[in-house]
Amino acid sequence: MADWEAIAKTIALAATGEAPRGEIQARPLGGGSINHAYALEIASQSYFVKLNHADLHEMFVAEAEGLAALRDCGRMRVPDPIAHGVSGRHAWLALEYIPFGAGRAGSAFEAGRALARMHLDCRARRFGWHRDNTIGSTHQPNAWRDDWIDFWRDNRLGFQLEEAARNGYRGSLQRLGGELLERFPALIDHNPAPSLLHGDLWGGNIAYADDGQAVIFDPATYYGDAETDLAMTELFGGFGQAFHDGYRSLLKPAAGSPIRKVLYNLYHILNHTNLFGGGYAGQAQRMMERLLAELR
Repeated sequence: MADWEAIAKTIALAATGEAPRGEIQARPLGGGSINHAYALEIASQSYFVKLNHADLHEMFVAEAEGLAALRDCGRMRVPDPIAHGVSGRHAWLALEYIPFGAGRAGSAFEAGRALARMHLDCRARRFGWHRDNTIGSTHQPNAWRDDWIDFWRDNRLGFQLEEAARNGYRGSLQRLGGELLERFPALIDHNPAPSLLHGDLWGGNIAYADDGQAVIFDPATYYGDAETDLAMTELFGGFGQAFHDGYRSLLKPAAGSPIRKVLYNLYHILNHTNLFGGGYAGQAQRMMERLLAELR
């Protein structure tokens, strides 16, 4: 059981500068596969709190910094990070509590436009980020690179393939992966700018506030090809045509994007292989076979 009194004290001091007064109540929320989530009420003020093992505190530190970067960009709404820490056996992260609704007419279109604005307006000179973070609970290396192909080969596909080997996925997965690492640069036939990315933008990481504004959360932030965010919006569904129409009204993917989408989503399927196993390894192999077929 988490020490909610100690956690609430730290949150209240960070949010208001005063120790908590009144009743403290933690209500469990569903939906997470990595962390445990709660609505924490401190004297009628609500906060969203994530819990995990104490040794994963750095995961929450990186998430808070990612949310802050997305917030500071100012193009999409994110929950404001309030505080984080370790209490006993638990690491925790407290965020602004945002009540969600069903969205309004035009909300999805405007969400797509907002993502495109973020990709267009918030950029860096190199690919990567100032620190490593996580994708799910998997380590995500973000060492700065001048070249996008080098970044994607070493920091993304190559790293996930090494993780897969450590997790016992060898044989065809590694054979196909090794061939792809040697040959995939031909598939990235454009010169992307380093755009600020959410990094893990599937349908479970976007919702709509009561006013209809899109809110994104649970980021794996870094600077990279904007098409990687857009590709993931199509990996598991949930975004709809209006969202994509809104995005493309400001930023259209470059020629060759359909096959790059497979390449970029392969990273996430490899990560799911490492996190969850199941049929994801077979899906990753089929994706690699398709990509290699494009090169023959």
